[in-house]
Amino acid sequence: MTRWGEAGGRLLSWFGVDSDWERVPGDRARTFRTDAIVAAVLMLSGLLGIELLRSIDQLGTSPGPGWLPHALVVAGTVPLAWRRRYPVTVMAGLSLHFLVVGLTVPAVVVSVPMQVVYFFAIFTGVAWARDRRVMVLVVGAVVVVMFAWLTWQFAVGAGLESVLTDNGKPLPRQGLFSPITAYVVYTTLVNAFYFGGAIVWGQATWWAAHQRHRLTEQAETITTQADELQRRAVVDERLRIARELHDVVAHHVSVIGIQAAAARTVLRRDVDTAETSLRSIEQSSRDAVTQMRGLLGTLRSTDGEDAGGRRSEPTLADVPALVEEAATAGLRTRCEVVEDGPGAVRAVPASMGLSLYRTVQEALSNVRRHSTAGSATVFVRVDRRGEPEFAHGYAEVEVIDDGRPRAGTSGSGLGLLGVRERLATHGGMSEIGPRVTGGYRVRVRMPLPESAS
Repeated sequence: MTRWGEAGGRLLSWFGVDSDWERVPGDRARTFRTDAIVAAVLMLSGLLGIELLRSIDQLGTSPGPGWLPHALVVAGTVPLAWRRRYPVTVMAGLSLHFLVVGLTVPAVVVSVPMQVVYFFAIFTGVAWARDRRVMVLVVGAVVVVMFAWLTWQFAVGAGLESVLTDNGKPLPRQGLFSPITAYVVYTTLVNAFYFGGAIVWGQATWWAAHQRHRLTEQAETITTQADELQRRAVVDERLRIARELHDVVAHHVSVIGIQAAAARTVLRRDVDTAETSLRSIEQSSRDAVTQMRGLLGTLRSTDGEDAGGRRSEPTLADVPALVEEAATAGLRTRCEVVEDGPGAVRAVPASMGLSLYRTVQEALSNVRRHSTAGSATVFVRVDRRGEPEFAHGYAEVEVIDDGRPRAGTSGSGLGLLGVRERLATHGGMSEIGPRVTGGYRVRVRMPLPESAS
């Protein structure tokens, strides 16, 4: 692309021809009222200017009746009432008015009020044009026609004669320039600043409005995204609570079922043992209700804070107590904790510790409900030494049993789905399935964050 082509492309881009945004008045009725008031004020000013020029004999001899200059002023100001509704049309019409009246009754167009009118029309056409390509074409035509008219005035008009002669005598040269050169340059500069100022100011106004529109859109987008993120956060929290409810209910109900069966078996043989089993059932029921109340309190909470009286959520350090609680007459349980230093288990982040705790809880519930296992072993491992896949160490739980799947039992799959969802939240790896040597293994390892290493 040539230098002129690049310059033309930048100029068109500055005029916004590649933008699909359209600037339209927000309140059309109010905009029309405002523009009508502006048009009325300029019309009265123009009519007053005509009378003042007539009074000081500066109106000159104009063709037609005496009221013609007033009619021309009215015709040149009334269209401003629609300047923002039809900006390009008003700009083109008043530019044509300037050209025609300037050739026939020049005293009208050179009056200050009408000069303001024409400036205002060009400024509005650039600032409010909705079709930017049409606006550029009209502005280009206006500039070309106006300066062609100015050149014609220099060539055949009487302007130069008034400069070059004073009562029939040529004017003497008094400055750096000759009178004819000074007149041509001065008139050209005045018109260049006149038309150029209207165009540049109008385009600057358009860009400012465009920028405000973009900022408003961005603010609306940010608000919409924030609302969507808040809604998603609520949904995610409710899903989390649903998983927690599933794990709590499944764990305690399975314990209650096994303890109730054991109590029924020993009731006829040993009253004391049966009473102990019933107390265990009662305690499991109370624990289940307490945890469910805490979760439901969170579900009802609107400010994201814990409901009053809610028991704190379990952590990885609570796994040994969970394993001990899971032991029943038909299932022996054992827990081994392996940590690379004192306090490593308690230093695991609470959210990760809760996920690992729920994993163990779900695995033990599945052992009781769906397996013939007589024993289950739980390993809790925390190693803060980095390795290739876990740069800051890991926290791991592993549940191993020695049974086979119990015939006629099949779960909903929600428990293991919850395990995998928690794993996806924290990352890491899992191993869930039957062992080659018999039994079943659930093993989940999650990476520790840098702050915990």
